[in-house]
Amino acid sequence: MKIAFISDIHGNPLALEAVLEDIQTIGGVDETWYLGDYAAIGPEPVRAVEMIHQIPHVSYLRGNTDRYLVTGERPKPRREDLERNPHLEEVFRAIADGFDWTLERLNRAGWMDWFRSLPLDQRTTLPDGTRLLAVHASPGKDDGPGVPPTISDADLADLVAGAQADLILVGHTHWPLNRTVNGIQVVNLGSVSNPFAPDLRASYVLLNIDQNDHQVDHRRVDYDHEKFIELTLAVNHPAEDYIIRYQTGQNRPAWVQQAELAKETKSRPVA
Repeated sequence: MKIAFISDIHGNPLALEAVLEDIQTIGGVDETWYLGDYAAIGPEPVRAVEMIHQIPHVSYLRGNTDRYLVTGERPKPRREDLERNPHLEEVFRAIADGFDWTLERLNRAGWMDWFRSLPLDQRTTLPDGTRLLAVHASPGKDDGPGVPPTISDADLADLVAGAQADLILVGHTHWPLNRTVNGIQVVNLGSVSNPFAPDLRASYVLLNIDQNDHQVDHRRVDYDHEKFIELTLAVNHPAEDYIIRYQTGQNRPAWVQQAELAKETKSRPVA
């Protein structure tokens, strides 16, 4: 048995197409699970959503950006952050306009009822008896810090305690990971789109399962980043600069910035 796990498509049908072609080349994949963030922060939200509905035996759950589209919430920086730091005005406006742009297209295409129906997580028991939990960010959450590579074993153990699962698959941070704490295996898929340097290829996970065991295969698939940038510019996406910085490896993970800030604060002399 094989299950493909895919997350963080972000309105990028070119990257998704490359991943689906890789899955087809492998063959024998019985199910595909999508872990959220389908449409926002990309130039073709409708096409991306249409593509994930074109194959059988699929499970879906929501990501934080999917929830934002439904509830009207928005990612940081929020208005209170802007009031503290007016220099955030440009990115604040780009995010707000980008989500409005995406929402208008999804509404026009009739997809918002589907977004409202998405569950927080999905569970199953594998043939080898492993209890599997799939969720976008971390057990019980589609948002927040998620599972970054900088997380300590102690913090990771706290994060998954009580999840009632032996294998937990997540996305959200756009960085692949495979760690085991207290007998619980935690796998971050990485992301299909909006990757972080140095590896800008699309990332997903293939789970190979039999009656006795399961094996996690992190896979990377290249796609045409220049073509994607051209597509983003062609639709005049309000957040095109932000999206293009991802595609050229210029955006930096939040956990790196937080670690640097903590290090800088710690190193400051006490007055």
